[in-house]
Amino acid sequence: MKILFLNGPNLNLLGQREPSVYGSDTLATIEAAVRERAAQLKATVDFRQSNLEGELVTWIQSAKGHYDAIVLNAAAYTHTSIALRDAIAAVGIPTIEIHLSNIHAREEFRHKSLIAPVCRGQISGFGAQSYILGLMAAIGVK
Repeated sequence: MKILFLNGPNLNLLGQREPSVYGSDTLATIEAAVRERAAQLKATVDFRQSNLEGELVTWIQSAKGHYDAIVLNAAAYTHTSIALRDAIAAVGIPTIEIHLSNIHAREEFRHKSLIAPVCRGQISGFGAQSYILGLMAAIGVK
């Protein structure tokens, strides 16, 4: 099973950006934990991060035929990006939406996810563990 992990804007700053909200793990630390768990489960993962909405859209579009599932932390684009929503719907690859923080317990503008209706499900609020849970969910969508 091949799984594409996509990370949106500002996730490159994990570990230094609002650790009280996002934790102290860096994206590299999270990626290493996901890779270790994926290897135990005989899955292959590809990890990418971009601050650019268009690049995330391109990666989603390019995933068709190459990946069995996508795990997406769209970060702020979760609440604003019709383009990401449309790309997910267009490719038809099972997509798991993940968040480090509980978006429903934060500012009201974060409560609405534009991508949730086209994702298989949403994992929110478990910190770095949200990525491992996303991996497990992606493996289960065969």
